[in-house]
Amino acid sequence: MSATHARKKPFLRLATAAVAMVAALGMAACSGGAASSSSSSSGAQVGDRSPEQIKEAGEIVIGIFSDKAPFGYIDADGKPAGYDVVYGDRIAADLGVTAKYVPVDAAARTEVLASNKVDITLANFTVTPERAEKVDFANPYFKVSLGVVSPTSAEITDVSQLAGKTLIVTKGTTAEAYFEANHPEVKLQKYDQYSDAYQALEDGRGDAFSTDNTEVIAWAIQHPGFSVGIKSLGETSYIAAAVKKGNTALLDWLNNELVELGKENFFHKDYEQTLAPVYGDAATPDDLVVEGGVDTVVLVGQGGSTQAPMTITKY
Repeated sequence: MSATHARKKPFLRLATAAVAMVAALGMAACSGGAASSSSSSSGAQVGDRSPEQIKEAGEIVIGIFSDKAPFGYIDADGKPAGYDVVYGDRIAADLGVTAKYVPVDAAARTEVLASNKVDITLANFTVTPERAEKVDFANPYFKVSLGVVSPTSAEITDVSQLAGKTLIVTKGTTAEAYFEANHPEVKLQKYDQYSDAYQALEDGRGDAFSTDNTEVIAWAIQHPGFSVGIKSLGETSYIAAAVKKGNTALLDWLNNELVELGKENFFHKDYEQTLAPVYGDAATPDDLVVEGGVDTVVLVGQGGSTQAPMTITKY
């Protein structure tokens, strides 16, 4: 764990770099149609394109977070980085094209697909029934549940302690949906950006912050004085790439790509490159990674592991 602390990469410093770079990324994206639907040299709009049309255009447009380290953020050199970006780079490489990354807010992840601003959304996108009505999800590559981080001096270790208190959430996330559906007694303070939500927690504007457990665990490791008192809340959820509703050609390509990547344990390698330096001993790749698009679980009483299909969170 000491090695992890020795390699700190302050989230808010990265977020500050992200703010400085969003305008530049946005300008680059606008030239390809991020501000409005666009057509490539193949004549097909971004978002509607098949893999062959993307290859003809020579570029794939991918929506990512720019302020959610270690999954999607802008590094010290001003470049997109993180677990999702490594996956995006591989998608582009296997298509034989370059990747153009477009920063997206959590609440806009479906909209950027519907409005033809991106071909794929890779912004740590949790599969839910509501979202699946608006976009098509590929098979998963990661699994999470919710977590809650709070000041160590007033640590929240059970949801019941949040009654009447203020919980910080990011708009458009599963944490927002979960607490609205299951805990109306908790007052929610909502932010558009993850960086703003974490800053609100540090400033004491709320009693705790909830998002994916992978996120809050990583953040707390690098921020002394904060603890993840609730490490797993709600059901296991799955993270997957998403494409515009009805783009079956690109969806099928992504699912076949996941199978091929699983043969080389790609996401375990991605984890070691981007997440292990942050998590240290707090997690293992087998806890979080999904290879081949299919989750491997151990069934109690079965004496071994079996392949389980992706399940969709019920909130």
